[in-house]
Amino acid sequence: MGLARATLEAHLAGRPLPPLPSVRGAALERGAFVTLLDAVVREMAVAAARDDPRFPPVAPDELPFLAVEISVLSEPELLPPPVEPARIVVGRDGLVVRRGGHVALLLPQVAIEHAWGPEAFLAATCRKAGLPPGAWQEPGTEVLAFRAEVFGDHGHERQGKGEG
Repeated sequence: MGLARATLEAHLAGRPLPPLPSVRGAALERGAFVTLLDAVVREMAVAAARDDPRFPPVAPDELPFLAVEISVLSEPELLPPPVEPARIVVGRDGLVVRRGGHVALLLPQVAIEHAWGPEAFLAATCRKAGLPPGAWQEPGTEVLAFRAEVFGDHGHERQGKGEG
C-alpha cells in the first residue's frame, strides 16, 4: 500500500517514482487493479489518478484525502456456457464479460456496494462492456470469474477514485 501512495505523491510532485521493493513475491506477474505487485502498482496508481475518464485528474492538494484501494486479481476462469448465475458468489467473485471487441471487468466489491444478486451483476458487467444486459446468455459471449484480494489505505476522507 505504501508503494501506491508514495508513487502518487512522487508523480503529483513531478519527482521520480520510488524504487520497487525487494520483498518476496514483488516480482510476480499478476494483474493489480488500483481503485501490489512490482511495477504494476506504480503504473496503476498513476493511471487511476490521471487517466480515469470518469473523474478529473487528481490534484496534489487532494492526495491527503484520497483512499487508495488495491485489488490483486486471481487468474480469471471461464464459466462454461450456459452460465449458471447460482455458481457466482456475490462478494467473492468478480466478473469479466467479453464478446468481440467488447470487454468489461467488475470487481467483487462492486456487487456488494450495489446490493446486486448474480443476475444483476452479470447484467451490469454486460452493460459496462457496451452489450445488452442479457448478453451473458447469448452464444459468443464469454463470462469469466475471478477473486480479488483487497488492500486499503484510507486517507482522511474517502473519495471515489479507482473503482472498477
